[in-house]
Amino acid sequence: MTAMAMTACIGQKAEKAEVNNNDFDYVADQFADLQILRYRVPGFESLSLKQKQLLYHLSEAALMGRDILYDQNNRYNLAIRRTLEAIYQNYEGDKQSPQFKALEIYLKRVWFANGIHHHYAEDKFIPAFTPEFFADCVRQVDVAKLPVRDGQGVEQLIQELSPVLFDPAVMAKRTIQSGDEDIILASANNYYGGGITQPEVEAYYGKMKDPKDHTPVSYGLNSRLVKEDGKIVEKVWKVGGLYSQAIEQIVAELQKAVPFAENDAQKAIIEKLIEYYKTGDLKTFDAYSVLWVEDTDSEVDFVNGFIETYGDPLGMKASWESTVNFINNEATKRTKLISDSAQWFEDHSPVDTRFKKEKVKGVSAKVITVAMLGGDCYPATPIGINLPNADWIRRDHGSKSVTIENITEAYDKASQGNGFNEEFVWSETERNALNKYGFITDNLHTDLHECLGHGSGKLLPGTDPDALKAYSSTLEETRADLFGLYYLGDPKIVELGLVPDAEAYKAEYYKYIMNGLMTQLVRIEKGKNVEEAHMRNRQLIAKWVFEKGKTDNVIELKKRDGKTFVVVNDYAKLRNLFGELLAEVQRIKSEGDFVAGKKLVEDYGVKVDSELHAEVLERYAKLNLAPYKGFVNPVMKEVKNEKGEVVDIVLDYTEGYADQMLRYSKEYSFLPSYN
Repeated sequence: MTAMAMTACIGQKAEKAEVNNNDFDYVADQFADLQILRYRVPGFESLSLKQKQLLYHLSEAALMGRDILYDQNNRYNLAIRRTLEAIYQNYEGDKQSPQFKALEIYLKRVWFANGIHHHYAEDKFIPAFTPEFFADCVRQVDVAKLPVRDGQGVEQLIQELSPVLFDPAVMAKRTIQSGDEDIILASANNYYGGGITQPEVEAYYGKMKDPKDHTPVSYGLNSRLVKEDGKIVEKVWKVGGLYSQAIEQIVAELQKAVPFAENDAQKAIIEKLIEYYKTGDLKTFDAYSVLWVEDTDSEVDFVNGFIETYGDPLGMKASWESTVNFINNEATKRTKLISDSAQWFEDHSPVDTRFKKEKVKGVSAKVITVAMLGGDCYPATPIGINLPNADWIRRDHGSKSVTIENITEAYDKASQGNGFNEEFVWSETERNALNKYGFITDNLHTDLHECLGHGSGKLLPGTDPDALKAYSSTLEETRADLFGLYYLGDPKIVELGLVPDAEAYKAEYYKYIMNGLMTQLVRIEKGKNVEEAHMRNRQLIAKWVFEKGKTDNVIELKKRDGKTFVVVNDYAKLRNLFGELLAEVQRIKSEGDFVAGKKLVEDYGVKVDSELHAEVLERYAKLNLAPYKGFVNPVMKEVKNEKGEVVDIVLDYTEGYADQMLRYSKEYSFLPSYN
């Protein structure tokens, strides 16, 4: 599971071209509701050549699977991306015209979202250029540069893609995760073949599950479910199967990485991942996951594969993603203090004893420096990761958590002095606390969320890991956030020296409640509800504690000069409320209580106060900020001597956003346009 940046709603003013920190330019581009940042990779130069070469090949593997995510998100994404790129690079008209500029912005949005649906809101974004302009542009491009189907031509391409692009009713939402409709049929993603219904999917996988199996595989994790001749079958993503062309390239780079492994354990991990990609066997994936979680000695680490299930309406099928990183030894001292005390935190959790782990196993945590992002971690990336996701592996072997500090640093540097806090924070008291403690407590909350939150608790015997269905992702993120919030205010955190004093936690509490009740609404279009799991989670928590704390006036929404502000009156009682909600969410997960879980999410996490929403959007618009952030990767280059031997690996931070996206489409695109 991943933690997404809550601070991403804090943007950089558009009129500032760049942010400098030791001559480093953090801001690369800004358009629509998006800002593109660069991240530094401090410490890379000090690594050994062998480590750099390992990072290089793992990074190449992280880029090879780029097309997979596009196709997973929607079956027309690759064809649309390639058509728009062909227009962008070959258009001979006025590139300053409103129509072409609108096409350029739309293409940039497609790159950012890995498809035609908003990466957070899930809604399809509609082009600001006209269907006529699009058709004229396509006709001007050499047909050899367009993704036409066999036996078809340009006009057929225009006819097929136009409704997908321009009709709001066609494939309107990438993933539906709640409501009374069939969420499989209503979702526009490509995890299921046309015509398959939610009851059919649930029945198909339900027959596979054995309630007596205490080490079940993650059913459906790496396949598309389709109908062939009226029979439902799985199309597995593997070498020789679906997405083979891209997976073969991933495997080739992983094989090149093997000779540079730091130790035998790491070598075995990479080789087991290769075996999994070749066979598609989910038991092999579990074996790889066990090897990976038990390797706590390697300095270089990576994630590569079909991992997170946020994009599947039923939370079963995984998007392809990758991160490549190395340990930040100094900052990891912080997470080691947390992981070494994991049993204490579990024992003192406010949840029912029945749902606690008697013995916490294999909890490891570190702070990392990411060197490359790929798939569902690019351009938008998590700030923390806790894996594996399989409950039985967590139970028997533990979990491994990371906080990505060079990413949180980039967020922090790019947001300094942008006017956001002055507009939305109640008073100087809260602003001073945020300035003094904000970066520390934000990272610490991520540490607690990933290291302890996701790894805490247990399912009761016989509970189906998929029992919470469409609500599982939201409730799991809620559980992990609450665990982090509850303990952030515990005296144990001061005792461990993780914060400078007993007042520090209040900065994160204030920011979290302000974001959950108000400021994250800048990410939602007027009239829309909350869709994305992390956003639902944050609103659920904030609205629940706001409502339950009304009797004691724990939190208020106060008006000043016609503007609404969040005011926290009692931080101690707020912490107690976090504990009460944590106990209930853990019960829901441990018992697989779908009805209670659904009610909690639907009552608190989905609906938006339209009047407050309109006010927040108006105030935010005046700041000229971008509510979402993503990143360009550094360019990793081999340096060779006259004999052709690699003598160094260097990083180049100067590549622009459009340049990087076009280069990736040229160098890392292996799948056919229609899969």
